[in-house]
Amino acid sequence: MALRRILLVEDETDIAELVFLHLQDLCDEIVVASDGHEGMRLATSSDWSLIILDLRLPGPDGLTICRAVRRERTYQPILMLTSKSTELDRVLGLETGADDYVTKPFSVLELTARVRAILRRVENLAVRAPTDTTLANQISAGPIRIDPSRREVTLSGQAVELTAREFDLLAHFARNPGRVYRRAELLDQVWGYGHEGYEHTVNSHINRLRSKIEGNPAEPEVIVTVWGVGYKFSEHVV
Repeated sequence: MALRRILLVEDETDIAELVFLHLQDLCDEIVVASDGHEGMRLATSSDWSLIILDLRLPGPDGLTICRAVRRERTYQPILMLTSKSTELDRVLGLETGADDYVTKPFSVLELTARVRAILRRVENLAVRAPTDTTLANQISAGPIRIDPSRREVTLSGQAVELTAREFDLLAHFARNPGRVYRRAELLDQVWGYGHEGYEHTVNSHINRLRSKIEGNPAEPEVIVTVWGVGYKFSEHVV
């Protein structure tokens, strides 16, 4: 198994030391960057098992660094730290490509659980990843083509820009057409943690995913709501 390397970009010394202390047993190496300039250099010049980004930083902020990382071909999971609890900050982080977020002040136990979940999910994906990028490894559903190894999606031949979590959610659905998933199941199987109270996260991701792959998001035909239960990927996508 590859070494677990975490990059923490955090300008508040107390928080950086606290996170370092509680995460050092989960990985082989933690590197701390104290501003956006150093964070940008480290994030884009090396491969990391996880990048933990503060949203507000001196120099380039967390969103700018996140965008730069997502422009790279190699996928690297990102956990965003934000000092604000507003929905706008959370949505901006997720839309930019963050896999997850934690709002300050945060519970160390929650942060640790989310880090564990991201690392476990990425390692599981690596184990299941195909060894080449031939058509046989792609997932097809009507006009949708999903290439798991390249983490690319096309709709009727046109590239679809998805965040990391949106991609994982779509691939999970497409691998299991017709199966109905409760929100708690999706949290456990895609996000990697089954935390009560986070079902709204599933809803918001599905709404954004529908806006990108559905002809009419108001009347979805690909990811269908099963009222009173959850969601499913239609087995009749053509």
